[in-house]
Amino acid sequence: MTSLSEQSSQSETGRPGGRPGPAAARRTAARRTTGPSRLPAPLALLRPGQWPKNILVVPLPLLGADLAWDMTARIAVAVGAFVLASSLVYVVNDLADVERDRRHPVKRHRPLASGRVTPRTAVGLVLLLAALLVPVLAAAGPGVVAAVLLYLAVNAAYSWRLKHLPLLDVFVVATGFVLRLLGGYGASGRPLAAWLVLTVLTLCLVLIVGKRRHEIGVAGSGHRPALVGYSAHFLDLVLVLCSGLTVVGYLMYLRTESGYETGALLTAPCALFALFRYLQIVVVHAEGGNPVHTLLRDRAMLATAALWAALLLAFQLT
Repeated sequence: MTSLSEQSSQSETGRPGGRPGPAAARRTAARRTTGPSRLPAPLALLRPGQWPKNILVVPLPLLGADLAWDMTARIAVAVGAFVLASSLVYVVNDLADVERDRRHPVKRHRPLASGRVTPRTAVGLVLLLAALLVPVLAAAGPGVVAAVLLYLAVNAAYSWRLKHLPLLDVFVVATGFVLRLLGGYGASGRPLAAWLVLTVLTLCLVLIVGKRRHEIGVAGSGHRPALVGYSAHFLDLVLVLCSGLTVVGYLMYLRTESGYETGALLTAPCALFALFRYLQIVVVHAEGGNPVHTLLRDRAMLATAALWAALLLAFQLT
């Protein structure tokens, strides 16, 4: 028989054993929902909190390289180009999704959805960002220009239609990160590391699928039509598959393409722990709605990243 305490636990969480069910996840998200950003509304519309994606991904080709001033400067230009391009994409996406965002417990606080920024102002920001992007691309190499323009084209298709197609939606978003990496390679002039590209693709799929899993629990499928093609169990299977591919890709990159010594394989426990921690956050704690915040604010993640970076630096200097 089920004890009274077990019944209480199940009623509170929606599942036996105290694991959060969809209703509990929605209540948790509601409690953690914050109000409007403290940033000025036009700046918040550009989502500066998402800019670290570019700072983290674009310079990846510098791993294991002998740094030179000209290479670092070209990478910095590529980062700037992707910051402007991604901000432009965020504004266009918010313009396209304003009505759906108003029905979401968290996204309803975005500047457009909350009415703090008018559509006319948002269109003006799009034009301003496009005007700023032109001279930055003029200063970049052809590899960066090609990656940024393809990034904009892919995201235009995403905003128009692809975001509503299950599976394709997560692959398109992950492709945006691969294009950032390719832009970094175009800026650095280094030969492409295929295993690193695979690692970035599968890792981004882990982060995006984790976000979709969180969205199912928080707002159901009404906010994002593509969610009707997913279930929590299916996404759990995808998370496991992509996590395994990420570890394999990372190990192959270190072993065959990175330029590090064989001892760099000792960083594998850092990769495994980081993945396990993220899966714990998504599956056990029913979080992960904002992967950037998860990666940059979780203490265990930050400590692992610091150790990971220190080990790679030590192997590069030896």
